[in-house]
Amino acid sequence: MLLEGIKVGFALTGSFCTVNNVLAEMEKLISEGAKVYPIISESISSLDTRFGTARDLRLKLEGITGNKTISTIVEAEPIGPKSLMDMVVVAPCTGNTLAKIANGITDTTVTMATKAHLRNQKPVIIALSTNDGLGINAKNIGLLLNMKNIFLVPFGQDGAKNKPNSLISDTSQIIPTMLGAMEGRQIQPLLIKY
Repeated sequence: MLLEGIKVGFALTGSFCTVNNVLAEMEKLISEGAKVYPIISESISSLDTRFGTARDLRLKLEGITGNKTISTIVEAEPIGPKSLMDMVVVAPCTGNTLAKIANGITDTTVTMATKAHLRNQKPVIIALSTNDGLGINAKNIGLLLNMKNIFLVPFGQDGAKNKPNSLISDTSQIIPTMLGAMEGRQIQPLLIKY
């Protein structure tokens, strides 16, 4: 098993259309031996959408992982001082969360989990899902690419004709990105074609 005994904080943010893809990857992490602890943003925790209810998603996450969801800043803060995780995966990572991480803003559960984890100089893996990745958030992607212990899951334009600024990571590359991060390297190629 590739991830035997690795403790992974798996943080989901409000790109609801990509959550099911991410859940499939979460199950793969567990099948590879990882111990997964779900972390959910305030949007995931509270919004019912056409993709399902917040309650159902929380129950599904807890069923898949066997662990209670971390859903508040107070619950996320000990990740740093207690060194609870070996790595944190943020998937899907919205443009809003991406911008906050890049600029050190810690006002949500996911950004607190990320900041708390980074204080231990351990890897954070980010899988983008944002409609403004080649717009206002392009600068934040550039900042993150140059930050220590941040690793991006390969990404590309998912709808260049109708959504020219939109970027989405290939979630099937989460595990390879994690393995690269464990060696301190960003997997390549980072830019992919959909």
